[in-house]
Amino acid sequence: MKTRYLFFVLLAAISCKQANEKTKPVVGPISESVYASGIVKSKNQYQVYSTVNGLIQEILVTEGDTVKKGDPLIKVLNESSKLNIYNAQLAATNADMYANTDKLSEARVTIGFALSKMKDDSLLLARQRILWAQSIGSRIDFEQRQLAYKNSVANYQVARLHYSELKRQLEFASRQSYTNLKISNALAGDFVIKAEATGRVYKILKEKGEFVNTLNPVAILGDASDFLIEMKVDEYDIARIRQGQRVLFTMDSYKGKVFDATVEVIEPLMDEQSRSFTVKANFVTKPVVLYPNLSLEANIIIRSKEKALTIPRSYLTADSMVKLGKNKMRKVEVGLKDYQKVEILSGLTAVDIIYKPAP
Repeated sequence: MKTRYLFFVLLAAISCKQANEKTKPVVGPISESVYASGIVKSKNQYQVYSTVNGLIQEILVTEGDTVKKGDPLIKVLNESSKLNIYNAQLAATNADMYANTDKLSEARVTIGFALSKMKDDSLLLARQRILWAQSIGSRIDFEQRQLAYKNSVANYQVARLHYSELKRQLEFASRQSYTNLKISNALAGDFVIKAEATGRVYKILKEKGEFVNTLNPVAILGDASDFLIEMKVDEYDIARIRQGQRVLFTMDSYKGKVFDATVEVIEPLMDEQSRSFTVKANFVTKPVVLYPNLSLEANIIIRSKEKALTIPRSYLTADSMVKLGKNKMRKVEVGLKDYQKVEILSGLTAVDIIYKPAP
């Protein structure tokens, strides 16, 4: 019973002390900001994917290496691709125009024979026509000569058409076979995974002998020396974020230090799972040593004033009321707010005394 009495006495004393706490509005700087958590990322940081399925035959780089665009990173086993190239090479050689000159020569010979036959039949028809005009010979002989000439003309035309069609088919087969060979060579190139941009190898995600596919990344690459901040901003705050706004952030790896950045990119698509937007910022001041995926906590400055009349937020009740005496309250108009202070636009002066409300 005595313990409970002492507890209530102590509680009453604390309440009385809080009720007697007082202060005056002060003029000073204040900033309103939006909180965001984030990480450090290398500029142009990207995940490398294989364009084919297969087993890793060889890893050509190590983590920390600097590579240029197009440099090979990983080799994937490609025995089937080698066989496809061999077959395509055989087909291209077989379909080459130079390898089929005999067919074209044979077709040209056929055209020559048909042309000679047509000329001969033309001469014989002319002679038969002269004889027929002199009433020499029979009508049947004349008609047979006419028919023979018509047939030779048709055979000559057919021979020429056959030559043109044969040449077209051979040219098409030759071009197609060389195209298939290029495709096979290109596919073979896909079995060597290459860097898409100049930068540093930050992580190799696979080991030699592991299976790779087109769905899972095999490495992470990015710029070797240029970094940015990637933050997650809640959907309720994103409408207040603008390009060029100042960002103040702290990092666990650099405790006690505050660094500066500027909002550069606001990605317009919301992440449906986290209900947040990605905001990227460029460093203004940054640590000497940085690594991708270092965590940070940031405040994006929305508005700020160098000289504002402010009071502690704990002295404000109902978002717009302050206590001037035991039973005296006054309505005020507030402006900027941070975690500790609130700006007073009207309702108080620098000489007014306000009391902390009871909890």
